[in-house]
Amino acid sequence: MRAAVIIFPGSNRERDVCAALKRASGKQPAIVWHRDAELPAADLIVLPGGFAYGDYLRCGAMAAHSPIMREVKARAAKGVPVLGICNGFQVLTEAGMLPGALLRNKTLSFICRDVHLRVENSQTIFTCGYEAGQSIRVPVAHGEGNYTADEATLDRLDSEGRVAFRYCSPAGELTDADNVNGSARCIAGVFNESRTVLGLMPHPENVTDPLLGGTDGQGLFDGLVSALQ
Repeated sequence: MRAAVIIFPGSNRERDVCAALKRASGKQPAIVWHRDAELPAADLIVLPGGFAYGDYLRCGAMAAHSPIMREVKARAAKGVPVLGICNGFQVLTEAGMLPGALLRNKTLSFICRDVHLRVENSQTIFTCGYEAGQSIRVPVAHGEGNYTADEATLDRLDSEGRVAFRYCSPAGELTDADNVNGSARCIAGVFNESRTVLGLMPHPENVTDPLLGGTDGQGLFDGLVSALQ
């Protein structure tokens, strides 16, 4: 599986996601600077976490208009999978590639801690390494992770199986206490209509090595390699 990781000024999780991808696929991903107009041939495009353009204006708003995003959109339209993690999720919503928006956390403070996620749909290339209903432990690190959308959009995401993950208790229960940032319906990640674009706020790339405290994120990357090789 060939992967390309897009770097914006302010990205800071590209090394983490590259390590996770190489660990799963055995291949070093290509690094693409945001001002480039072309992408190398790739089976997967990843927008990593960080603070693109310092999160000025709105998180991801400026990065969504970087030159490389025209090619990212064009590849996505042809079916090339795109994964946006944390800031990458914000970029995808600002670029119109995913519905909804990410607002300030309900606490109005930055959150950096482990959370539990419930896998809602395991029938996609991104989640096929998990079972539906499975609870996994993954870290979050964000100040604007409060997912919001109008009720019609939220109903459509639910009815079409386009919610990928929800914040939950260790036992998989949906509670206000475990919804760390106040996201609508506890949503932590969503798909586009074809389920070939995924945005999620937590960082699965940071739990792919026992030395980092866990391997619950490995299923996402192993599943991608299995589906795309």
